[in-house]
Order: sequence, then structure tokens, then C-alpha cells
Amino acid sequence: MSPKIAAESLPGEEAQGRGASGEVAKKAEVVVREYNEEGDKEAVVEMERRCELDMGKKKKKKKPSLVTDLMGDPVARVRHCSIYVMLVAEDVKEGEIVGVIRGSVKTVTSGKDKALGDDFDDIPHYVKLAYVLGLRVSPTHRRCGVGTKLVQKLEEWCKHTGAEYMYMATECTNKASINLFTLKSDYTKFRTPAMLVQPVHAHCKPLSSSIAIATVPAELATSIYRCAFANSEFFPKDIDLILSNKLNLGTFMAMPKKSLPNWDPQTNVLPKCFAILSVWNSKEVFKLEVKGVSRLTYAFCAGSRVLESCAPWFGLPTIDIFRQFGVYLLYGLYMEGSGASRLMKSLCTFVHNMAKDDDGCGAVVAEVGPADPIRECIPHLKKFSWDEDFWCIKRLTRGVSQDSDTHDWIKLAPSTPVIFVDPRDF
Repeated sequence: MSPKIAAESLPGEEAQGRGASGEVAKKAEVVVREYNEEGDKEAVVEMERRCELDMGKKKKKKKPSLVTDLMGDPVARVRHCSIYVMLVAEDVKEGEIVGVIRGSVKTVTSGKDKALGDDFDDIPHYVKLAYVLGLRVSPTHRRCGVGTKLVQKLEEWCKHTGAEYMYMATECTNKASINLFTLKSDYTKFRTPAMLVQPVHAHCKPLSSSIAIATVPAELATSIYRCAFANSEFFPKDIDLILSNKLNLGTFMAMPKKSLPNWDPQTNVLPKCFAILSVWNSKEVFKLEVKGVSRLTYAFCAGSRVLESCAPWFGLPTIDIFRQFGVYLLYGLYMEGSGASRLMKSLCTFVHNMAKDDDGCGAVVAEVGPADPIRECIPHLKKFSWDEDFWCIKRLTRGVSQDSDTHDWIKLAPSTPVIFVDPRDF
């Protein structure tokens, strides 16, 4: 169900050798350049629409497909990053845009440097990291090397900004995209976080009366996160910008209600037992829609949804994903103290109820490390979730980070099971 996957919505150029006409695509003279919003927007929107239609045709007899709508803004997926770019591939002869790719660059933690010893546990090791997403190639120009050329040009751009590493994420079943990066572009399989999806029901879920949930000011949340995730991987140095972004709906903390009178959000003194997370409103960036389901499945889901709306006291766990819907992303999930798992579950319930009251929000999603203990606390529907998201990485340059000659992130085992998922990469 992930919409962030590079080349996610169409067969890759290695997997699909024929265009829409059924003829093998001929070599074309293609140039890659930066996207010009004024001159390219309409053409890019149309090309991506063709890719979605082509994907639907190929999956129609296999399984339902997930369609992503960027709502007329091709740069929406990277616009909230400090450093980003979108490249387009143009067929010189036809004057037609036949491919796109997006990328962003930021500074993140790469885990604890074990060579420094235990005395430096609170000192994060930072690297400059590039992220690639939204790779699309027109159905008429696959197997022409367009995808490979787009990746190479994006790597050059990211190197120029000083990026030391570049990574991408896709479903582990997306063989075309995986082959393009691992076989053609020398990327290495790196991490496999779990994607946990909870559809939003038509009824509110009950919250425990013994648990208090409070809003955490952005400044305090920044301080908590920088301490909690210092030794994790992928924690962004500019977390303060994320928490102050208009798409961030807030940071929330759950604690035993008896602890609430003693907690002052203006100080750094935290309850002995608490859980915390932030919520990112992805529905303002893109919308999703499931297509290709049978009429019987659609009728069953629609009917059960009506029943749930009419009789919410039954608490039926129904879904409504056959029209366009948005997603809330949970990130910065952290808990501390005995019994904190119960608090985290309550936080997830609280966010579900937020989403239920937000028209058009169809799911609450979290992505966590496969061995992260917090995974067991996140409600999700197994049918819509998956255990392994495929992240692969490549070292672009030695860069300028501390100890860059000796600290090779790719060769290091994770220092903790925690992976911080940046909501801007989703």
C-alpha cells in the first residue's frame, strides 16, 4: 500500500519491454534536465496519468492496484524538503516528456559509531543522505535505458550537493524496481522496515479513562526526539523544521492520568512512564485509491460500511478505500517506562479517532524497524500491511561527515533496532 516507492506504480524498464502499442520500444534520443513548473507541469501530469492507466491494465486480472493522485502538483512529494529536485527525461525528436524522478537531500544520523565507545552514546553520527522517489517512465519508452539515465543524473545532482549516500524504498515484491537499482545501478539491500496500516473505521474507538493524552509543544518534542533517537538510523538533523511544518498535526504524549498534575510541558522533566508520537497529514500531499477489485468485494465492503454507520455500537472493523482517501502517518514513536506499551496503543487509538473526524482520511500508517519493540504496540490490519519494505542504499562519495573515511554506514550493523521514518519521505 506504500505510495512512496520509487518506480512503484508501473513495471520497470527491465521487466516490461513493450509500449502501449505492443511494439518493442526503439532507442530514442533522450535528454535529462530539471523540471520547469511553468512549461512542464501539464505534460508531466499527463505522462503520470498514462502510467497509472497502464499499470491498471496490467494488474487488472492479477490483483487490485493502488493509484496515487498528486492532485496536480508533480513536486508535492519533495516540496517540503529543504533541498530537493525533480528531473524530467525528454524525447528530443518528439518533444515529449517520457520520464520523471524526484530526489531530496538532508543530514541524518547513521547510528552509533561503536568505535567511539559507550562514553559517546549521546553523540549522534551524521551523514548527508539523498533519497530518490517517484521514478516513472512512459509505457512507450521502457527498455530504452530511460530509468537508468534518470537515476544516474539524479546521483550526479545529489553528489554536487555533497550527499554521501543515496537510498530508495520499494515493496519487496517490486522486482522491476529492485532490479533497476541493485543490478543496474549498484545499490545494496540495506534495511527492511515493516509497514503497518490501520484502516479508519466509521466509529470512534474507546479510550481508557486512566490514561491522559496531552499535546507536546514543538520545542519540547524536538528536545525529546533528539535525545531519544540519537543512536537510531535516519533521524533528520532538521527535526525542528518537520515539527513546525504545516503538515504536522501535532505531537502527542500519553501518560497515566495520575502523572498529569505533576507534568509541566514547559520543562524537560518527563513522566516516569510515557509514550509519544507525531502525526503527519499526508492527505494534503497525495490521495490514494484502490482499483481493480471485484464488484462483489466492493458491494460487501460498501454494505458493511453502511451497517457500521447505522449501528456503530457493534464496532464493526470496516474499510472505505474504494474512493480517493488520504493517510495520516505516525512517526517519532517512542515509549519509556513500565507499562508504556499500553500508553502507545492508546495514542494510536487517539490518532485513529482524529482521522475518523477528518473527512477523506482512510488510513493511519506507521513504518518501523522489523525488530523494534514498538511494532507490537501499533494496531494494524495484516491484510493491508507487510513485514518487509525494501530499502537499498549506495555510497556516492566520501563526503564531509565526521570520520567519513572509516565510518562506512553500509558495512555497519544497526546499533539499535529503531529506524526513524522521516514523514517527508513517505
